[in-house]
Amino acid sequence: MTKLGVFLVDDHPIVRDGLKALINAQPDMTVVGEAADGLSAVEAVTQLGPDIVLMDVTLPRLGGAQATERIKQARPEVHVVALTGYEDKSNVEPLLRAGASGYVLKGVRGAELVRAIHAVAAGGVYLDPSMTAHVVSSVVGRTFGGAGTGSELSEREAEVIRLIAEGHAIKEIAARLDLSARTIETYKVRAMEKLGLTSRADTVRYALQKGWLKSE
Repeated sequence: MTKLGVFLVDDHPIVRDGLKALINAQPDMTVVGEAADGLSAVEAVTQLGPDIVLMDVTLPRLGGAQATERIKQARPEVHVVALTGYEDKSNVEPLLRAGASGYVLKGVRGAELVRAIHAVAAGGVYLDPSMTAHVVSSVVGRTFGGAGTGSELSEREAEVIRLIAEGHAIKEIAARLDLSARTIETYKVRAMEKLGLTSRADTVRYALQKGWLKSE
């Protein structure tokens, strides 16, 4: 069985030790590296290419959102799960815009974090339940694409938007759908224009509103 490679990013050694013990205790996961600051994390993850990065939100040298953005630019196939010790809703959207596919509070039980890792590794999005309400509430009363139903999207455009919201890179979607990256980019641009979406955070909110994504 191929194990999921998990990279840990946290400036507190005791937190990394606890995460390492939890991850290595799972039969299908293993810790492949760790870093104590954002810049070191970007360098190491770019070189190693793990499956999952557990990223602390507040880090020295480079914050979690900025580190996530750089990692996704260099390694779009790597999935990032943001971790925070504070229920600060202002952190959610910057992380989503940066490309994170998961957002988990450090106060959750180990089993819940493992669920989040599995969900993200499978191409889904995981948001801590306390954060899901905030993300969804940001679209209440907001209209996407005129009537807001997305019915004006073609089947292919809807499929591309859903896959983007799940965290897949353009090249991954192209390979999955057996189309060129340029064609996928065209579908993406066309769909986002129709819906009035301007960022990945908007895309995730729209997908949650449509019920395309599982938040847990």
